[in-house]
Amino acid sequence: MEPVSKQANFLIHESSPYLLQHAYNPVQWYPWGDTALSRAKKEDKLILLSIGYAACHWCHVMEHESFEDENTAQLMNDNFINIKIDREERPDIDAIYMEAIQIISGSGGWPLNVFLTPELKPFYGGTYFPPIPAFNRPSWTQLLTGISVAWKERSSEIKKQAEEITSLIGSRNDLLNRYGQITKEKISVSALLNLKEQFDLVEGGIGSAPKFPSTFCMNFLMQYYFFSKDESALKQVCLSLDKMLMGGIYDQLGGGFSRYSTDEKWLVPHFEKMLYDNALLVHTYSEAFKLTGKKEYKRVIEETLEFIERELTNPEGGFYSSIDADSEGEEGKFYCWMKKDVDELLGENSSGFSEYYGITDDGNWEGKNILHLKENFQKKFSEVISAGRKKLFESRENRIRPSLDDKIILSWNAMTISAYANASKALRNDRWKEIAIDQLNFLLENLTDKTDEGSFHHNFKNGKASNPAFLDDYAMLIKSCIDVYELTFEFKWIRQAEKITKKVFDYFGDKEDSLFFFTSEKQKDVLLRKKEYFDNAVASGNSVMAEILHKLGLILDNKDWRNHSARMYERVKNISAKFSSSFGNWLTMITALENNFIEIALTGNESYNAAKELQEKFLPMNIIALARTSSSEIPLLRGKFSSGELNIYLCKNYSCQLPVKSVNEILERINGLVD
Repeated sequence: MEPVSKQANFLIHESSPYLLQHAYNPVQWYPWGDTALSRAKKEDKLILLSIGYAACHWCHVMEHESFEDENTAQLMNDNFINIKIDREERPDIDAIYMEAIQIISGSGGWPLNVFLTPELKPFYGGTYFPPIPAFNRPSWTQLLTGISVAWKERSSEIKKQAEEITSLIGSRNDLLNRYGQITKEKISVSALLNLKEQFDLVEGGIGSAPKFPSTFCMNFLMQYYFFSKDESALKQVCLSLDKMLMGGIYDQLGGGFSRYSTDEKWLVPHFEKMLYDNALLVHTYSEAFKLTGKKEYKRVIEETLEFIERELTNPEGGFYSSIDADSEGEEGKFYCWMKKDVDELLGENSSGFSEYYGITDDGNWEGKNILHLKENFQKKFSEVISAGRKKLFESRENRIRPSLDDKIILSWNAMTISAYANASKALRNDRWKEIAIDQLNFLLENLTDKTDEGSFHHNFKNGKASNPAFLDDYAMLIKSCIDVYELTFEFKWIRQAEKITKKVFDYFGDKEDSLFFFTSEKQKDVLLRKKEYFDNAVASGNSVMAEILHKLGLILDNKDWRNHSARMYERVKNISAKFSSSFGNWLTMITALENNFIEIALTGNESYNAAKELQEKFLPMNIIALARTSSSEIPLLRGKFSSGELNIYLCKNYSCQLPVKSVNEILERINGLVD
């Protein structure tokens, strides 16, 4: 496909696939940086900031309709300094201006188009704007003209509005102070009651369409069930996971999940596949498999990790970010089927296969078929079904593929390492263990900032790391070190986690508050430093750090870190009960702390095998430390080694019960904590 303009703009030297998609737009796009920002101030020109990502469908639509149009581009070039940002490279900037648009319009999304004063203060914007007036919105050109005229004639009013909006950004932190003690019940009990009001008891999930997997809520519900034996919590988890794996949100041929479902039945996905979604779902299905033993959950784990290895793994190391929803300019074209094509491929076996996957002549979405399990999934795959899946998958591989965003993001990669680690524990798969170790070594070697020992970059592509890492990056990396320690029980991973945690305090700490900033103190090109604490598409860096500080504080006997963690939970506990669907990751730890956080110490020659057996069980929010010899750097294990025989201790804040000699005995003791 020929570029729209033969002359490249300033994005041509970027590495982001999303930015490079716009490099030949006639719009004179700049990347975010000194060149564009200085020019805006020097010329007293408004900034048009447009933010999106490579897998974003409506980003592609707006590019084709407006940014590739010569007349529209001329209007933009004459009146604005135009800046393009890949939100996955700069989530800090995206978060600031997304909140601004939510203040202005009450909603948000991508593409995010924001108008800024030369001082970077937002005053107006929105998401997708059509080329002609529609959806109760002006056309894009009408908006551009109106704002450029207003700036020339009423710039003082615009600056005043920008000041007011800027003062409101970050005001969500005030929410933490608005909620007193909500109930005399445990926080987890109140949170569950609020969450139950959002249960879809027929199709599973939390809320209505569009429906997201809500993995953090599922993790919280499993943990709540473990401690309370409330069957309704587990029932909702299994209903949700069952419906998802049966639906079109799950790729029935190639494995892996799409971002979300546009309908309540999980049938019609938004077809983009994100690395972080699949990492989170592997973790959740692994936990559910430990808890229920359902074979279909095992299949989903295996197929999703196969998908990640096949399509999102860089042969030289690292995991890619995402796969686009569109191919050949059409959303979902790569994944959908016409019945006649299935009939041609499968011949006499097409009838049974089509019935199994709900394939019809009329289709189930825009005249085409999205494969989904029509029958109860517990019905075993027959040879016909297995052979049919293989034939359709091989045929699909010959289609024109959706584009790949091949940048490597530190936090998402660390989350994927943790997913491999948890799946390895759940299914006793040593190959996944080795992948987790290799990929963690890759991150530590390639995303380290060579100019500042102990600090990291956010993203990596073509052999080059760039952008200072954010709180999420550090938090997820530390967590992956702890998870790999629990695979190997090599103490070097705890030392690595300890080293990085100290940097978090240096770069992101706030002496006046227990919560951490999202951006490092070294980050100088943002309007303001925010604190993120909601668990959204990924867990907030603060919720992960609270968990880390408690775990490392126990492993290393660091009371300051444990106390800091306790203060973080104190800050959010009441609001987490009120808005439970946005605090799922926080609530998993809060539930454990309200009940019994499980600390297990093992010593002796057979301690490793015993630990692996324990890790196959559902033991939420725990630490397992072991020593196979009398020497150990872990304080919890000191004085517990005895003649090489297996001893297993159940502890609480360094106070340990007398040891037992078998896994079954320690499980009985753990069950005694719950009963």
